[in-house]
Amino acid sequence: MPAKKKAAQPAVPVVSAAARALAVLESLSRKRSVGLEELSREMGLAKPTVYRFLLTLQSLGYARRDQGERWAMTLKTFNVGSRALDHLDLHSAARPIAEELAAELGETVHMGVLEGDSAVYVLKIESKYTIRMFSRVGRRIPLHCTAIGKVLLAWSSPEDRGAALEKASLAAFTPGTITTLEGLEAELARIKERGFARDAEEHESGIRCLGAPIFDRDGAVAAALSASWPLFRYEESEEGERAGAVMAAAARVSALLGYEPR
Repeated sequence: MPAKKKAAQPAVPVVSAAARALAVLESLSRKRSVGLEELSREMGLAKPTVYRFLLTLQSLGYARRDQGERWAMTLKTFNVGSRALDHLDLHSAARPIAEELAAELGETVHMGVLEGDSAVYVLKIESKYTIRMFSRVGRRIPLHCTAIGKVLLAWSSPEDRGAALEKASLAAFTPGTITTLEGLEAELARIKERGFARDAEEHESGIRCLGAPIFDRDGAVAAALSASWPLFRYEESEEGERAGAVMAAAARVSALLGYEPR
């Protein structure tokens, strides 16, 4: 029998306007400055179309118009890219330390960063046990009821904290979830005082987490490191020792990022 043909994979939908805007930006990146007519000819698009994209990029801060009606790219693209590079540096610095922490504690270790009104896992080291947490890199988690989220809030600037909480919903995930702004602010103050955050079954029933901050060279919180336990493997009497291990690991990552405690 003839072999069956593989089903054609559905084409990924491409937003034409977004693709063209990025093409304009890439064209600008190849030259110090360029005129509208030259750019239009290079891209094979009508001048009015290219002009509209240039005006959009200008309004967003990615392009500028020089004297003589020539266009150039701004440094905003570099700033966006450098933030991504910071995360890559953070990831490579944190992974071996997170692996050591997971081996020491025998439990799942995560690292998360602040993104808008939530936190995002950017690193996960699995527990040695067969019963593990359901989580994955890229998963978004709430700020108000997770150890990672509360760490990021506790050590963020008042402006960043306010912006995050303005959009965040203090939803109740379990009976232990803090659902008021006053209660959360009091919890964040306690976290900064003791140096670590705990999630006492506030996000998921049967799961306990301890988290600590990772600082960058400027002293700003760059990420949070946490370890998680199922309730039946968590001993309250060992919390201080376990929190100390998480804080020590986070401090090691901070040092690699150039942070020096004052």
